[in-house]
This record gives sequence, C-alpha cells and structure tokens, in this order.
Amino acid sequence: MDEGGKWQLIAVAAVVALAVFAAARWLDRGPAEPGGAVRVSRGAGGASGDADSAGRRDRGPVVLVHVAGAVRRPGVYRLTEGARVAAAVARAGGPARRANLTAVNLAAPLGDGQQVVVPTRVGPAGAVAAAGQGPISLATATAAELEELDGIGETIAERIVEYRTEHGGLRSIDELGEVDGIGEIRLEALKDELQP
Repeated sequence: MDEGGKWQLIAVAAVVALAVFAAARWLDRGPAEPGGAVRVSRGAGGASGDADSAGRRDRGPVVLVHVAGAVRRPGVYRLTEGARVAAAVARAGGPARRANLTAVNLAAPLGDGQQVVVPTRVGPAGAVAAAGQGPISLATATAAELEELDGIGETIAERIVEYRTEHGGLRSIDELGEVDGIGEIRLEALKDELQP
C-alpha cells in the first residue's frame, strides 16, 4: 500500500472511531438528572413508579432517599451510591426560602433508606418552627406569620386570613386550595410547615 493509501485508511479509521464514540455517548446519556438523581414520587407518599430506573440500572448502585421539610419538592429520590446530602437537597428542588441549611450536614454521605429533613428557620416572631418544634397553626397564624412561609407573600397571606375569617376558620390544610393564588404545588409544599 502506498503512503497516500495509508493516510487515507488512518483517516477513515479515525472518523469511524469518532462516530462510534459519539454514538456511545449519546446512547449513554439516558434520563440523567442533576446530582445523579431520578425522581420517584411527589410528596411524602410511597414511590409511585420509576420510569427512569430501567435506563439507569447499568449506571452503578443507587440509594433510595426520602427528602422532607423545607425543600421545594419533597419526595423520594434515587441517587447514585456515594452521593452526598447536598445532592439530595438539590434534586428535591433546592432549599425553600426559610430553610435552615446550617442544621443539615450537606457533606454527609447518603445511605439507602435514609430520610433527609431540612428544618425551617425561626421567624422574627417565632412564627416558623425550627426542627423538632412542629409546624405553625393555620387557625391562629397572623398574615405576617404566614408571609414567612415559602411561596407565601403579603397578598396571599392576607387572602388566607380573609378566607379564614369569612368561613369561620379552615377545617383542613387542603382547604387552602380554595384560596385564590394557592395551587396544588404550593399547597403540597406548605403541608410540612402548617397544621390545621
């Protein structure tokens, strides 16, 4: 084979190798999520299915972790083995506005079946409870106290108090869904921070 033929063969081999590498990378991407996690379910209920698990079985061992408290999307998540608490919090949408991250060791490694609870900071009037002190009372909270909750601004806090006054109180946290401006996602996020 002449010199020109050798270089042509090398060039073809290089193009084929690059094409194979690119195809392998594309096929391997699968349903990867930030932090190496796959969402299993919303809320504190059980896992409602894992459509991504089949595509992730060959990615190494995983741990199943329940993330609760002051995060934007509490739930049960799969993370790659060796992931840290910070990855679980990030996968749950990140900390809520009133989250007290100094009370959580974000560098701790996760274990299978572990629950990660992110507590809330105590508000100026002690409205939002810290870890272990329980949620605030929906029946007695003032508009200012309600404003301290994640996703509740001045306008919605005032609507909650007005609704409570007009209807003689709130019979359950789910009844907050009747207040204009509180959708399903916001209602789910508030359930960990309130009691009737």
